[in-house]
Amino acid sequence: MYCPESAVILLSTTVLGNVLQPFYFRAGTMSKLPKFEIELPAAPKSTKLNLSERDIAMATIYRQLYVLFLRHHSRTSNSTGAEVVLYHLPREGACKKMHILKLNRTGKFALNVVDNLVVVHHQDTETSVIFDIKLRGEFDGTVTFHHPVLPARSIQPYQIPIAGPAPVTSQSPVPCKLYSSSWIVFQPDIIISASQGYLWNLQVKLQPIVNLLPDKGRLMDFLLQRKECKMVILSVCSQMLSESDRATLPVIATVFDKLNHEYKKYLDAEQSYTMAVEAGQSRSSPLLKRPVRTQAVIDQSDMYTHVLSAFTEKKEMPHKFVIAVLMEYIRSLNQFQIPVQHYLHELVIKTLVQHNLFYMLHQFLQYHVLSDSKPLACLLLSLESFYPPAHQLSLDMLKRLSTANDEIVEVLLSKHQVLAALRFIRGIGGHDNISARKFLDAAKQTEDNMLFYTIFRFFEQRNQRLRGNPNFTPGENTVAVKRSGVTRLSSKRTLAARSLLVRTPELVFKKQNVLTAHQILSPLSVVQVNSLC
Repeated sequence: MYCPESAVILLSTTVLGNVLQPFYFRAGTMSKLPKFEIELPAAPKSTKLNLSERDIAMATIYRQLYVLFLRHHSRTSNSTGAEVVLYHLPREGACKKMHILKLNRTGKFALNVVDNLVVVHHQDTETSVIFDIKLRGEFDGTVTFHHPVLPARSIQPYQIPIAGPAPVTSQSPVPCKLYSSSWIVFQPDIIISASQGYLWNLQVKLQPIVNLLPDKGRLMDFLLQRKECKMVILSVCSQMLSESDRATLPVIATVFDKLNHEYKKYLDAEQSYTMAVEAGQSRSSPLLKRPVRTQAVIDQSDMYTHVLSAFTEKKEMPHKFVIAVLMEYIRSLNQFQIPVQHYLHELVIKTLVQHNLFYMLHQFLQYHVLSDSKPLACLLLSLESFYPPAHQLSLDMLKRLSTANDEIVEVLLSKHQVLAALRFIRGIGGHDNISARKFLDAAKQTEDNMLFYTIFRFFEQRNQRLRGNPNFTPGENTVAVKRSGVTRLSSKRTLAARSLLVRTPELVFKKQNVLTAHQILSPLSVVQVNSLC
């Protein structure tokens, strides 16, 4: 028996035929692997051949080579029915019995391996059962016993089209006889009908399995190992969040954890590969390959697009349940140390605002349940008309980011809090490089002449300290404000501007009430700004 996928040939030795000798072919050479013995159901009473070729199969399951032995009678007295014994055949080391698949029936059987699943066909009942050795089984210390994942089901009926002239082809197709005695099975997934002259490739349809496995945790374990699983998994997530088939929060949490476990494994593998490439290991190690992103990787954008976004729009769903599900998904991401994307936090905030749950929003932000980000801070700013404290919450978030100083200044200036913006700039040590025009324009828009003169004097004193001259550079021409209008002054007339602002009766300025630059930037003011921002 030869397995082309693994390039291993299996020879039967001894009189009983139950001692197998594997050979491995690679690059024109042949390697002899350790022989092993197949355990027969009972002690043979004769010296005739007891092991038939049709009871043996070789297949690669989860990237490991296995020898499958169809044992028609169990070796244990308390067990009835046939079973399939899986022997793991490594490239190095001895072959070892690893798994036993319990069929719990007798008769004629045939084996296929499809998508890492062992499919056992039973001719008498015309049904097939599916086994997945990755799912948890019963371990006795040496061997793991598995039962069928699903109830026995028949292969989907196949209609044979009638060939011939047009009048004949208009007749209805003839149904194919399933589980025929003339069927010949080849590994991994080929079925040949010798009597009808047809060859088929066996496939496993995942969508019908969803309703056959009520345990959502076990269903996820099963689906995550399949090749074409992404859309089925997303449909399961949507289904368990629907009003008609709503799952409990512990079940939902289990599903999220299983999905994010696979997601985290891929992220770690991708990070390790990137670090190896940056370190130059890709040249020294040609076996280093970029990790393949399988369909089992369900990332945050997948969940947001296909599940959570539509879920939050269901008006018949209780809002407490909606928020609980969103927070459960974020909790799962945090548990696996996966950075939460800002659009998930935005979805939570929009849901809270939609139901006027501002107290809960405040708590989530205060206790950092929602991670800080610039997009999230901008969203909070837009909510100020609905919830005034959102403005200060946004500033606090931007301050914590430590990379959003420009945004904080712009927010303060947009609120005409020019002095607060100047204090903040002073607190971070950037007041020597800021644009005078931006602050003077903002002060002008407030129509507060005292404020304008204070800002004007501050920049004059800054110029004096930095350049030894209070005059502004040509690119920093200032604007003096009167109630009756605006007068634009050149840098050569800055001294005149100072006297104009003080002397003009319309402005009613008093010298003793004008704040100096030192007073603006006092340590107390900086502490106040830091406490607010």
